[in-house]
Amino acid sequence: MSIEKRLNYHFKSEELLKEALSHPSLSSEIRPAPPDNQRLEYLGDAVLELTISTYLYHRFPDLKEGTLTKLRASVVSKPALALAARQVDLGNALLMSNGEDGSGGRERDSNLADAFESIAGAIYLDAGLEAAAEVILQLLASQLDELNPSHAQGNSKGELQEILQQITPESPVYKVLREEGPPHNRTFICVVIWKDKDLGQGTGLSKKAAEAEAAHAALEARIWE
Repeated sequence: MSIEKRLNYHFKSEELLKEALSHPSLSSEIRPAPPDNQRLEYLGDAVLELTISTYLYHRFPDLKEGTLTKLRASVVSKPALALAARQVDLGNALLMSNGEDGSGGRERDSNLADAFESIAGAIYLDAGLEAAAEVILQLLASQLDELNPSHAQGNSKGELQEILQQITPESPVYKVLREEGPPHNRTFICVVIWKDKDLGQGTGLSKKAAEAEAAHAALEARIWE
């Protein structure tokens, strides 16, 4: 099945689709270098934010700006976009150098998330915002269905610390397991540890967000009980 069928969208411009799928690493093997997907990624990021912002605005009419912003951040995070990209096997459609391919580039979260944004930008140029929004909401449907405003509103780190300190004075410790993506667009993966046990992991666009997600995961698992 072609990537267009998996996206449920047919491009009028094949060149736009090709550009959206072209990883920057191609410039190391092809001269002159073909257009890569970085400009479309830049555009798609804005299209994605507007689409999700509009969706959340209408779905949650009673939520305040801060909570809406947190919900949007969880949907447009690199891991969330990479997951959506995997669901349509976007990695296998990417055009990249042999070196990038050989080092696992087709499964790398940053590449998949960037390609998702590039596709969004390409569809926007190809057919407009409505068409782009339709594809975006379709691809992110499962993530949107799972949104829970109470998670965004709560103070997971504070709640976790309070629970654990009722058991022992020892506080949980948060550690960064790894960072992904370029310096200007980092994704952080954190773990929360207590009494030498991993209680939960989280991912976010900042250390603070990743720690909060790790605390939330710990509250869900409750392995100390």
